Amino acid sequence: MGSARPTAPVSAELLSIASDQALTEDLALALLKRAELSADVIEQLARNANALKSRKVRIALASHPHAPRHVSVPLARQFHTFDLMKVALSPSVPSDVKVAVADVLIARLKTVTTGERLTLARRAPGRVAAALLLDVEVVGNKKNAKSEALETRVIEASLDNARLTEALVINSVLHPGASAALVDAVARHAKWSRRKEIRAALLRTDHLSLARALEFGREIPGTLLQEILASSRLPDKIKGQLLRETRTSSPP
Repeated sequence: MGSARPTAPVSAELLSIASDQALTEDLALALLKRAELSADVIEQLARNANALKSRKVRIALASHPHAPRHVSVPLARQFHTFDLMKVALSPSVPSDVKVAVADVLIARLKTVTTGERLTLARRAPGRVAAALLLDVEVVGNKKNAKSEALETRVIEASLDNARLTEALVINSVLHPGASAALVDAVARHAKWSRRKEIRAALLRTDHLSLARALEFGREIPGTLLQEILASSRLPDKIKGQLLRETRTSSPP
């Protein structure tokens, strides 16, 4: 069986209303509140230039559960940052459209303001928060105290995002572009630093401090720790210390 979205039979009356150039914002929004509205009516409304002058109508169109992807995604690309986030978080939006909208948000990260970055870090979909973990804002291609402080704030806000998942955190810390600030923030985070899989991932990075590496390594069985360190980017000095600690703590 296919996975086509169910739509109601096309109504000639609804098509006529959707195409009416005199359609007001209130009537258009009332029409879009109908969850059973067919894709054909939505497409007709999307061609109504007068109705599309309304920001609220454009958002409602892109967020409708029966809006075809070729209607909702191009519309979403025209939205401001927070309108995009609203669509990406709407429970009525199909999952494939949410993914596409999140991709638009991720592509814009280099151009959003500092305030927008922090809001996205706290509230955006998990994939956007994860992208912010790696999207370091650098001033003039060089880090300074201000940019480092902002990076830390964005990372901490992203890690506190309720939509961020363990898998996304692991992928972020193991990414070649993961910064020392990210690894340190995850290693200190009250929630994420306690997860066994995340501790194992942190031990594979090249930025984990000796103190954290020893703390996490003590809770991992010796054989497994050796396997982790075999693919780890940690400095050889830290790896050696970890292995010595393991041998010392192992029973005779």
